[in-house]
Amino acid sequence: MEKPKVKNERRSNEGSKPGTGKKAEKAPFFQPKLFTSFKSYNRTKLINDLIAGVIVAIIALPLSIALAIASGVSPEQGLYTAIIAGFVIAFLGGSSVNISGPTAAFAAIVAGIVASQGMSGLILATLIAGLILILMGVFRFGSLIKYIPMTLTVGFTAGIAVTIIIGQIKDFLGLTFAAGTNAIETIDKVKAIFASIGTVNIHAVIVGCIGMAILILWPLLGKAKKLGKFADICSKIPASIIAVIAGILIVQFTDLKVNTIGTLYPDLKAGFPAPAFPSFSFETVKAVIPSAFTIAILAAIESLLSCVVSDGMIGDRHNSNQELIALGCGNICSGIFGGIPATGAIARTAANVKNGGRSPIAGIVHALVLLLFLLVLMPLAKLIPMPIIAAILFMVAYNMSEWRHFVRILRSAPKSDILVLVLTFVLTVVFDLVVAIGVGLVLSAILFMKRMSEVTDVRRWTETEGTDGKQKAIPKGTLIYEFNGPMFFAGAEKILEFALEEDTKVLILRMGGVQAIDATAMKNLEYVLTDCRNKDVRLILSHVREFPLKVMKKDGFIDRVGKENFVSNVDEAIALAEKITAGGSEN
Repeated sequence: MEKPKVKNERRSNEGSKPGTGKKAEKAPFFQPKLFTSFKSYNRTKLINDLIAGVIVAIIALPLSIALAIASGVSPEQGLYTAIIAGFVIAFLGGSSVNISGPTAAFAAIVAGIVASQGMSGLILATLIAGLILILMGVFRFGSLIKYIPMTLTVGFTAGIAVTIIIGQIKDFLGLTFAAGTNAIETIDKVKAIFASIGTVNIHAVIVGCIGMAILILWPLLGKAKKLGKFADICSKIPASIIAVIAGILIVQFTDLKVNTIGTLYPDLKAGFPAPAFPSFSFETVKAVIPSAFTIAILAAIESLLSCVVSDGMIGDRHNSNQELIALGCGNICSGIFGGIPATGAIARTAANVKNGGRSPIAGIVHALVLLLFLLVLMPLAKLIPMPIIAAILFMVAYNMSEWRHFVRILRSAPKSDILVLVLTFVLTVVFDLVVAIGVGLVLSAILFMKRMSEVTDVRRWTETEGTDGKQKAIPKGTLIYEFNGPMFFAGAEKILEFALEEDTKVLILRMGGVQAIDATAMKNLEYVLTDCRNKDVRLILSHVREFPLKVMKKDGFIDRVGKENFVSNVDEAIALAEKITAGGSEN
């Protein structure tokens, strides 16, 4: 989840056109943006897409390798993912400019699956996640992603950032863990780091610090107007590429002894992988199902968020359900060819837009350029120093952490939101994303229901205002209660908070403020009806809205109360009550 400095709207724009606020026409079931973009395609757009695709590929190259290493798999698998998933998602996707590939969001969960279930378990989880994403798109769940609380996403995003930083301290400091150390969980890594702190390799620290300096200072040079054309060059070349080149040159032409990718991965392979399906058992499927759901939810959240951000940058509108289908196909293909989970990458997408990309052609070009590197130049990747990889991942973690947003929520949000934020963050660091997202969603739902129940209220009227604006006296023997807010199980007991009086002949329930009702509330209304009948009291319901009325009709409540006791406004209810209390009608 690398975050660029662009406006970050945490909502899906499915169904609305940017800047208009008007509801758009329903998107077709299957219509990739690639096909519709050709309607207005021309030579200028093609050139811009080619340039943007090449630049994004240069950015994605070190990131894909670094994220694969952070995920506990071999470096080339990061490239497999960026190439295969990046191509498929661009080809079938619902966004014009989204760039997909491996992202930091998956690093911790992928590492955990590999450690517990091996590569076959990871591939199986990726395939299942892909199938889930396709089903989400087919059943038009794209717009439902907006119901994921912001505090939850900020919490686990910050937690992922911390786990990445902790996971890279070993390579940045050049530590040597004791033989037999099994540091998979974040807490275990912290213990191993402290236990081996005496093995710091000063050469690794020097190289890592040089890499960090380049990653921080190079973008600043691109903003220095005094440097003229040199600033323009700096702004065009990604800092990560400069850091990688500088790291390789330093290690190769000095006496600094530092681990490189080739040291840790001597069998690094060039060439395109052959497709393969994993062998699995029912037990393996059961074991990876929770992780597969987490991967699918993460992929959907991050990719659709990336689409929303890019829509704001280019004035376009993505098809969220089409994007989910493409995500599913891309992850299935990535798994078959030995890749890891993929999703839309916000920073790479923003770079694509800023460099002129305006159609899925740029995403396809990005994948093809990475394929060329994989086939021809992959042996050069063995020369990249591990402290440089760690430095790149430190910057990725910092950019994705949204620490300012985290602090702002802690300072200004309600206590319930702070609880969800902190708990999700802690669970992500201490346990894993599966636990964090599961607990976070359940807690968010419970707190939301609590808040909704608090806004539901019942109050008695001592006098009422008619439709003509004049105050009207309530007939003797008549009780009027007004309901406001959703009537569902969390607050349904409020329906029973009033009691009939000895002289009550009519009970009027004003339902104009009730827009939703559930089975628990209906059961309590049934108790009210039974109590009224037992005490010979007439029950009248005023201004029942469309949705509650449908529920009452389906339940048979309308027939039990009597259609004549459902009136459109309070004037009719009072007029009917006057007849009843005057003896004009029988109960």
